[in-house]
Amino acid sequence: MNNRRDTLKQGAVLAGLLTAAGYPQYALAFNKNAFEAKTVQEAIRAAGGGAMSESKDVTLTGPDIAENGAVVPLGVSTNLSGVRELLILVEKNPNVLVALFKVNDAIDANFMTRAKMGQSSDVFAVAIMNDGRALFSKKEVKVTLGGCGG
Repeated sequence: MNNRRDTLKQGAVLAGLLTAAGYPQYALAFNKNAFEAKTVQEAIRAAGGGAMSESKDVTLTGPDIAENGAVVPLGVSTNLSGVRELLILVEKNPNVLVALFKVNDAIDANFMTRAKMGQSSDVFAVAIMNDGRALFSKKEVKVTLGGCGG
């Protein structure tokens, strides 16, 4: 138990040092265009992807019905090699890009997050490959109680 506390404490100290050094502003600005995109295609282009094609090798996990749109659990994973980034996008959100994960072949490309969804929408999991291809899977997630102020 002590090791876990020490690790968390060290992580908090490191985060504080990086914040003091101004790194969060750099990180936010790094893919600002992708996170400000209003359409799925715009976000994928801003992240360096090209034309989209559906692939069963990209897996999207999420509920069919989200009881509370403020905390919708979503996941993306793939076993493909040559993946540069994994994205989770919610088509009807004001800003469609929910999460962007930088990956390489040494990383187990399996990520979970929570998103806010104001209304029912198609959700996309996209793998942007090193050659620029954008492979995706999608599913509709129905929201019964909006999470974006609605």
